[in-house]
Amino acid sequence: MARTDLFPPIEPYSTGTLRPDGRHSLYYEECGNPSGVPVLFLHGGPGAGATPAHRRFFDPSFYRVVVFDQRGAGRSTPTAELADNTTQHLIADIEMLRNLLGIDRWLLFGGSWGSTLALAYGEAHPQHCLGFVLRGIFLCRDNEVDWFLHGLAQVFPEAHRAFAGFLPEAERGDLLTNYHRRLNNPDPAVHRPAARAWSAYEAACSTLLPNADNVAAVNDYRVALALARIEAHYFVNRIFLPPDALMDNLPRVARLPAVIVHGRYDMVCPIGTADMLARAWPGSEFTVVADAGHSAMEPGVRSALVGATERFKRRF
Repeated sequence: MARTDLFPPIEPYSTGTLRPDGRHSLYYEECGNPSGVPVLFLHGGPGAGATPAHRRFFDPSFYRVVVFDQRGAGRSTPTAELADNTTQHLIADIEMLRNLLGIDRWLLFGGSWGSTLALAYGEAHPQHCLGFVLRGIFLCRDNEVDWFLHGLAQVFPEAHRAFAGFLPEAERGDLLTNYHRRLNNPDPAVHRPAARAWSAYEAACSTLLPNADNVAAVNDYRVALALARIEAHYFVNRIFLPPDALMDNLPRVARLPAVIVHGRYDMVCPIGTADMLARAWPGSEFTVVADAGHSAMEPGVRSALVGATERFKRRF
């Protein structure tokens, strides 16, 4: 019988710190089967960090699961650091980690921003990829960012009212610029409440039904600041890639297998982007979860993701 939910909790068999420069220290861990097929988990945000639950999408008897916290996120330090934090830096970090661990090729697994980074890395280094499991597709095009900042008001008016209303009325005409400015203010009295307002907005819109635990998670100051500050940084800089670069370079990975999973009612990253990606990727498998929003922990989404990693086992 096909597995329909997460694997049991598991602890890493190895942890370490990647030091790509004199500023950043990146946490990484390995769990599962040390001799298994390597899979890299890429967390969302950018800036959200990874959690122990993320280890559980993979059969630990089959996969060598590698998880790391990207620059400024999670257990990596300095928290919410923006210096030398670009898509190109993150791609280089992944390559440094692959070489450090002695991995030739690995499966890329990422959701939301993790899907963005998986594609960016894959298109830069297709020879080191076995395939992709992608969820909640986000390509950071201008229309997607605009939807996040403004369009969500059509579906979550209360959450958007709180998000926009946090700023003085005179600043609400440009939410991104003014949040970005506040999030980068050195005074905690300025950046902390801005981070909580941004992060609470995203959390409130990420599930099909209200989820108090999802919102409570961003009450942690470090979590909220890393998520909000790094997201705004990447949005302002259009993820440091030319417009449509991820779609333009898709032929570099289109020969590789891919499973794309998306919630029908994903309001943070509407399904049109996932549909576009699936149609442009010959041979990709597109799973639409009929009763889910954006979060990877929506029951139908996590079931589809586990199913994807289980089906990939037949390819190796």
